[in-house]
Amino acid sequence: MFRRERSIPLRGSAAALCNNLSVLQLPARNLTHFGVVHGPSAQLLSAAPEGVSLAQRQLHAKEGAGVSPPLITQVHWCVLPFRVLLVLTSHRGIQVRTPSCLTPQSCHGALVLAAGTWSGQVLVFDIPAKGPNIVLSEELAGHQTPVTDIATESAQGQDCVVDMVTADDSGLLCVWRSGPEFTLLTCIPGFGVPCPSVQLWQGIIAAGYGNGQIRLYEATTGTLHVQINAHARAICALDLAPEMGKLLSAAEDTFVHIWKLSRSPESGYIEVEHCHGECVFDTQVCGARFCDPSGNSFAVTGYDLAEILRFSSV
Repeated sequence: MFRRERSIPLRGSAAALCNNLSVLQLPARNLTHFGVVHGPSAQLLSAAPEGVSLAQRQLHAKEGAGVSPPLITQVHWCVLPFRVLLVLTSHRGIQVRTPSCLTPQSCHGALVLAAGTWSGQVLVFDIPAKGPNIVLSEELAGHQTPVTDIATESAQGQDCVVDMVTADDSGLLCVWRSGPEFTLLTCIPGFGVPCPSVQLWQGIIAAGYGNGQIRLYEATTGTLHVQINAHARAICALDLAPEMGKLLSAAEDTFVHIWKLSRSPESGYIEVEHCHGECVFDTQVCGARFCDPSGNSFAVTGYDLAEILRFSSV
């Protein structure tokens, strides 16, 4: 069971964008950072565990050419080995920042950042261990419609293990393996509805669709294992708590659900258990994220809602 906690006020309401909430937890500092898009600005907040907002600021994308400021389409904390980046995307480009609230650490080897585009290309950037010299290294072709979401998981040196899944506006999923170059392993066809959100966990792809369905696939083969009629309207966000295999789904039907994923030790099939359902009354939910890797707390944003709603387990 979960209960409603103290909400965190926003200076402006959340825009009606799918996946419009990013969460970064810093246990060492006992802080949680939140990122929410509001038109041409991204609102960044840090809050204590009790929900007390300690700092709040607004970021704008670099204007470049044009008269009006670009509308931001997503803000996302990217946690890379030994480095955390804040990524802003807009219809004019990608902006990558190293947050001043985090202490940079040195590491060896290249890091990679991937971003989807309206044309269907997935851009892969090499991120240096230190410094701002970010270089475009690959352009992955697999989608014919705009890319809606990207999910990644560390392959940990194993052979034929999926690293990344990309989704698009037609519902198509492309499954990739990283290396000196990315390799397209398989494509999972769409079925006429968009896939706004996708997650990857221990070889399981969880995809949320515009018809309210969640589908769970075997990542290496693309085999469909489970189909859940989870919501009455379009799913706008999925998230995973990796330590416990909990899946969070949020949709335009005002509901947020939590599911437990596992594999049968006998058959190896994917199994799902419904753990919790929460109705956010009179709210068009547009973002939802777990606030810890065990899935004991989560946060929700809604269109035209000037606060971040928080829930924790009891």
